[in-house]
Amino acid sequence: MFHYEVRGNVAVMTIDRPEARNAIDTPTSEGLIDAAAAIDADPTIVVGVLTGATNGDSDKAVPMFSAGADLKELRERRFGGDKNDRSHRLADLLQSERTTPWIAAVDGPALAGGCELVLWCDLVVASTRSSFGIPEVKRCLVAGAGGVFRLARKIPLNVAMECALTGDPITAERAHAVGLVNELVEPGQALPRALELAARIATNAPLAVATSRRVALDTLGVPDAQAFEQSMDAVRLLIGSQDYKEGLDAFVEKRAPRWQGK
Repeated sequence: MFHYEVRGNVAVMTIDRPEARNAIDTPTSEGLIDAAAAIDADPTIVVGVLTGATNGDSDKAVPMFSAGADLKELRERRFGGDKNDRSHRLADLLQSERTTPWIAAVDGPALAGGCELVLWCDLVVASTRSSFGIPEVKRCLVAGAGGVFRLARKIPLNVAMECALTGDPITAERAHAVGLVNELVEPGQALPRALELAARIATNAPLAVATSRRVALDTLGVPDAQAFEQSMDAVRLLIGSQDYKEGLDAFVEKRAPRWQGK
């Protein structure tokens, strides 16, 4: 299924179905939705890390971030034939609003819904044994849970179009070269490095982190004048917070700030 733990002000959510290539079935998707909502509602958590479990010991481990939706389950429940069929809710998670930034720690293939989970995240740390793909066209499907349009927003259009039309994955090296992956690491190091990145984010003021993320997303493609206005609105909002005063006090007093998220 899946599990998550909180390490200080960082939440780690792990897809844990290695025997099924970490495919997302109904219990897993519902668990992910509930956990993500709980994490988003917890003011003490600044950033989340999403990863996938491997199978067995290090010598026999089968690396896989996620193969996406559990096609066996979808076939059994005839998902897609009935628009009211709620047998699978991965798409609900991938289109939900949130304020917490997420980092994908990828140490194996991220395909179909697995790739869409990566695209749902804000940052990506991937090992060299990872790959990324939206192979839905090979099954007469469309990557409808964000895969097609989010990929085209994050990497050059021609590369995204290649992925969408051929269904073939790209390597971690190529994903890093085109900007999908923030950090490329050796196998087994994706989660540790993602946690290091999360720690760098989590030292900052939670309100400023969440607000900076929102401004960056909301101002994509808008004119500069509008972007400046939204940025200044965010500045004015933060100036009225307790943490703004705490940040200034900590600077003057030469100490680490004690953030309250207020």
